[in-house]
Amino acid sequence: MKLSKLLFIFCSLLCITSVVQAAEVNVAVAANFTAPMKQIAAEFEKETGHKVVLAFGASGKFYAQIKNGAPFQLLLSADDEKPIQLVKDGLAVADSRFTYAIGTLVLWSAKPGFVDAKGEVLSKGHFNKIAIANPKLAPYGTAAIELLTKKGLLAAITTKFVQGENISQTFQFVSTGNAELGFVALSQVMKDGAITSGSAWIVPDSMHSPIRQDAVLLATGKDNIAAKSLLEYLKSVKAKKIIRSYGYES
Repeated sequence: MKLSKLLFIFCSLLCITSVVQAAEVNVAVAANFTAPMKQIAAEFEKETGHKVVLAFGASGKFYAQIKNGAPFQLLLSADDEKPIQLVKDGLAVADSRFTYAIGTLVLWSAKPGFVDAKGEVLSKGHFNKIAIANPKLAPYGTAAIELLTKKGLLAAITTKFVQGENISQTFQFVSTGNAELGFVALSQVMKDGAITSGSAWIVPDSMHSPIRQDAVLLATGKDNIAAKSLLEYLKSVKAKKIIRSYGYES
């Protein structure tokens, strides 16, 4: 058999093997993790050949959708409660759950100099609207409520709330000027360790409960090679470096 023909057969077998091994995974991702997950997914696809389909939104809504049969194989939640509950519900693989990131709350304004380095703008009250994510659906909203309660400012500020359905909508309220400032995820306003625009106060961790963001393999993905591979990839050095560059602990 000629060498050229052997090479052709060998290359064909490689292509077939690649197609057989490549798979697709549908991932429900907490809205605050949008930017890093897009970057991680692109690197993962490049390295593995698997395809990643991402959906971003509120963790509370994803939980409800998964209970109603939504076709996700992985959940990257904004908290640890919903993945734990999904395991209890029999809808997720128990030993797959882990904390992929610990989020950081930030008070941010699109206006330079509007938010001071200690967050004293909150007590001065020189603003008409402050955006906050729905605390019933979004852990960052819950953390913001805890902070305001600790500072004794909740009653005074509640009337100024503009409530976002999730952290993405909350960010939009502030970035478009519909609210002068708001509580968002640090990842939304940070890149490579620096605030990208406007002014911000990074809220100390001691002012609210830890925002532990857990990932879990859903029961629908237990036999999906792409789902299991992506879950492991999130633990890799490369993925952790990307995660930290957006202000998370990993």
